[in-house]
Amino acid sequence: MSDQLTLPAEARERAGKGASRALRREGRVPAVIYGEKKGPLSVHVEEKLLIKMMSNGHFMNSVVMVEVGGKPNRTLPKDVQFHPVTSRPIHVDFVRIGEHAQVNVNVPVRFVDEEASPGLKRGGVLNVVRHELELVCDAAKIPGEIIVSLEGLEIGDAIHISSVTLPEGSRSAIDDRDFTVATVVAPSAMKAEDEEAPAAGEVPTLEEGEEAEGEGGAEGEGKGDSDEG
Repeated sequence: MSDQLTLPAEARERAGKGASRALRREGRVPAVIYGEKKGPLSVHVEEKLLIKMMSNGHFMNSVVMVEVGGKPNRTLPKDVQFHPVTSRPIHVDFVRIGEHAQVNVNVPVRFVDEEASPGLKRGGVLNVVRHELELVCDAAKIPGEIIVSLEGLEIGDAIHISSVTLPEGSRSAIDDRDFTVATVVAPSAMKAEDEEAPAAGEVPTLEEGEEAEGEGGAEGEGKGDSDEG
């Protein structure tokens, strides 16, 4: 389950681009808390602490208790905007949630048991269709990741959402189809060999209009060179 984080914040007294730029110069990041049928609350948080929280890889799937004036606000990060040049965070949206509210989150997928997949051992390649799964789950039980086993998979096999074991209390937000999560495919080199190699005992033949090497080949090459020159 993803961690619950605590993020101290201070109320923003002034709004507008000028005020936001001033906050950023002081190492603060403007943010807003909204939802739960309450008015939006404009705040600002410490940039260094925010970046540290984001570096764990689970920030967007974590419950963040944003404390404003000693009062905690249970939230889920909704959006983080970054500067297009420096990639520093410049604004964060938090949405209020109840303790056991049903929330939609994108949870990363981690594949295990690669050594137990005959297809991968034969040189097959894991083609990941979905690196994240959109789930509906209890806000107090948001999984940090979904583990999918590759045991027994052969080349050509596919993993569908119906075969993925989700944590208790979680379900796929997409419930109208059994979508593909990943497949095991033949490597491109193997495909090329299969397509180009003649069958056993078969003699390669020339296509109509082709000339055998040495029968006008040199003349054809000369014409090509003169056209290019």
